[in-house]
Amino acid sequence: MTMTIQKSQLVVAAIACSLLGLVALGAYGEAGARQAAATLIGGLAGLSLYHASFGFTAAWRRIVTEKRGAGLRAQFVLILLTSVVSFPLIAWGSGFGWPTGGFVFPFGIAAALGAFMFGLGMQLGGGCGSGTLFTAGGGSTRMMITLAAFVLGSVVATAHLHLWGRLPKLPAVSLIKEFGPHGAFLLTALVLGGFALLTVWIERREHGEIAAPRPTQSLLRGPWSPMLGAIMLAIVGIATFVVVGRPWGITSAFALWGAKTFQTIGIPVENWPYWTWQPAALENSVLRDTTSVMDFGVILGAMAAAALAGRFAPVWHLNRRDVLTALAGGLLMGYGARLAYGCNIGAYLGGLVSGSLHGWLWLAFGFLGSLAGTRLRLKLGMG
Repeated sequence: MTMTIQKSQLVVAAIACSLLGLVALGAYGEAGARQAAATLIGGLAGLSLYHASFGFTAAWRRIVTEKRGAGLRAQFVLILLTSVVSFPLIAWGSGFGWPTGGFVFPFGIAAALGAFMFGLGMQLGGGCGSGTLFTAGGGSTRMMITLAAFVLGSVVATAHLHLWGRLPKLPAVSLIKEFGPHGAFLLTALVLGGFALLTVWIERREHGEIAAPRPTQSLLRGPWSPMLGAIMLAIVGIATFVVVGRPWGITSAFALWGAKTFQTIGIPVENWPYWTWQPAALENSVLRDTTSVMDFGVILGAMAAAALAGRFAPVWHLNRRDVLTALAGGLLMGYGARLAYGCNIGAYLGGLVSGSLHGWLWLAFGFLGSLAGTRLRLKLGMG
C-alpha cells in the first residue's frame, strides 16, 4: 500500500515538473529566455513556499493568538537578505548595464483601505497572494475557491480604480533616493531589528523562552526550517530583480486572468480605463505576462513539492463555512490588492525591498486588517 501511494505521488511530481517545463517552453516562445527563466524562478518559489510552509498569513496570526514570532522574524530576514542586493541594483544598476526598477508608489486613502481589506481577507481566506497559490498548488481544494474569488475580486476592482485614484494620497517616497542605498538599508535594518526584538520580548513574556526552530529534514522532501525558507525566497527575490528587472509580484496577473475571462463571456473590459492604459495585456498571450508565468510556476512548483513530500491529496468535501469564508476572503483580497498596489509579496515585500515608504504604510494597514480578520476567525470558530 505504501509503495502504491509513493508511486502515485511520484507520478504527480513528474506531471507537475513536465507542466512547468511546458509553461517555460511556451514562455520562451512568446517572450524569450528571460520569460522562461522567470517561469522557473516561480517554480523555485513554489517549492520553497511549500516546503518551508512560508506563509505571511499564519505568521501574522500567530503573533496575535499564540504570541509566537518565528514566522515574522523569518520574514524580516527575507526582506534584509533581498535588500542587500536590491538596494544597490536599484541605485546603481543602470550604470553598469543592469537597469533595475523598484515598486515605489504613492499611498493614500484608497491604498490604506485596500491594505486593510487585504489583511482582513487573507485571514478569512486562509492565505495571502503567494499563500493562496502555493496552498492551491499543494492540493487544497478550499484554496482553489479562494483563488477563484481572488481573481474575481481583482478584475472587478479594475472597473473602479480610476475613481479610487482621485482620493487624496501622499507622494511616492524612495528611501534609496533620500538616503542612498547604504542609508536606506541601515534604516530598514534598524526598524526590522526593532520589530524582531519586540516579537522576542512578546514571546518570552508569554512563554518564558523562544520556541525551538523547526529543523530542516530533507532538501528534496521537506519540511524546511523557516530560515532556510527565508534564504531560498531571498534567492527567488534577487533572481527576479536580476532576470526581470523589478521586484517579485503576484496579484496583477489575477486581474489579467479575470479580464480575459470576462472578455470571453462578452463583458467589454477593454473599455474600462484600467485596461485602455494597457491594451496589449489583453491582446497578447498570457504567457507573455511575466507575473502570470511566475504564478503558474509557483502553483506547479508547490504541486511538485507536495507530491515529493507525499502529501498531495486533495480533499473534496468542504463544509459551508469553509466555502463562504474562502469566497469572502478571496473577494476582499482581490479587490484590496488592486487598491493597495498588490499583496504581501508585491506591496509589502516588494515595497520594502524597493526602499519605498508605501511598503511600510501597507504593512501598518495590512496588519490592522489581519488583526480584525484574526478576531473574526476566532468568532467563527476557525482558530
